[in-house]
Amino acid sequence: MRGYFAIGIDGVSKAGNMGNLIRTAHGFGAAFAFAIRPDYKPPQAAPIPANRANADDHEAAGARAGRNPLPADQAKRFADTSRVADTVPYYEYDGLDALVLPRGCRLVGVEITDDAVAMPSFHHPPKAAYILGSERVDLSPALLARCDHVIKIPTQFSLNVATAGAIVMYDRLIAHGRFAERPLMPGGPAEPLPAHVHGRPKQRKQKRGQA
Repeated sequence: MRGYFAIGIDGVSKAGNMGNLIRTAHGFGAAFAFAIRPDYKPPQAAPIPANRANADDHEAAGARAGRNPLPADQAKRFADTSRVADTVPYYEYDGLDALVLPRGCRLVGVEITDDAVAMPSFHHPPKAAYILGSERVDLSPALLARCDHVIKIPTQFSLNVATAGAIVMYDRLIAHGRFAERPLMPGGPAEPLPAHVHGRPKQRKQKRGQA
């Protein structure tokens, strides 16, 4: 499968969502992950009971359950259990103006708008960077204007940002991957996928005057 892709979140506030997305992106072969204006909020601590005799046990149980505040980096690792962030490059940008993508890479916004293309009808660019809105805020008008394409997942309501990112990456895999055709009847493919046949190497002619 030629090309590459990246995926990121604008204004993400839950480090666990970013860690979840990074881990899933690694599974689908992402080149890198990124965040624009991240504003990570640590998880809220569990309330302390009125009976201080049980406070120590309560705090210990809360820590084991992951309810005590964690630094953003640790929170991302809590969701990214396989430590993919140490393998897949992760970039943070202070704002939209700071976002720099490789030449030829198309920015694809994932947002529910009237003119967004339904994802099942979208042809994914060979080189693409997908950007999703944060947990409670849509993509800004400025960011939508920066996008080369805007797509939407045809669901009845908005999904969790990490879940939406996984669906986008899965759709890209189906569109660009090489798989056997689905059968008309329920079940697996009736025939295996034929082996790929490589074409003959192209011979480049040397220009005159060159050694």
